[in-house]
Amino acid sequence: MTKRLKVLIVDDHTLFRKGLKEILLDTPYIKECKEAKSGYEAIDILSEESFDIVFLDIAMSDINGIETLKKIKILYPETKILMLSMYPEEQYAIRSLKCGASGYLTKSADPEELLKAVDKIIKGGKYLPHTFSEKLLHYIDKSEDIPPHEKLSEREFQVFLMIAKGKSLIEISKELSISIKTVSTYRARILEKLGLENNAEIINYAIKHGLIV
Repeated sequence: MTKRLKVLIVDDHTLFRKGLKEILLDTPYIKECKEAKSGYEAIDILSEESFDIVFLDIAMSDINGIETLKKIKILYPETKILMLSMYPEEQYAIRSLKCGASGYLTKSADPEELLKAVDKIIKGGKYLPHTFSEKLLHYIDKSEDIPPHEKLSEREFQVFLMIAKGKSLIEISKELSISIKTVSTYRARILEKLGLENNAEIINYAIKHGLIV
């Protein structure tokens, strides 16, 4: 790569931002690396200047990564965005790419894979971890009706997957650091949006649509 790149890192964890910035600036073809601690701050920064690629965390406290991604692609559609996530599930990658991301990478990836993703995205491609199935890219391009689960919000979808994997409301509450009442509210919304009656039907729905193994 001959062009030296300008990068924006969007993540609400300071240590992660600083660590990623250090890795990137140690790379010859990265000339500048700026930081934003929230989706709103990122949008403000993008209104002032452009970047070759944006690294965007999928799970942030004020406005999550998917919603930030949607806003950025509406305002600055040419922006290339690599989603970074703690979640290895392929469904998060599907949602990210459908909303306009250029790639998806888990935070456990090594620096070599990160730079490989940057190189592919800058050249106009899309990047997914090699452990993900190639069929995902074909899935993104299908002109089919949007299934009901694609209409869930990011938090609803997260709770949906956890219920589908057999986790209790108490376990979900602890893992997401939200109240059991809030989890119950999400569950009620999920059942309503998917036209389901109970957790068993959620599990069957997830299996039928290939959302869990």
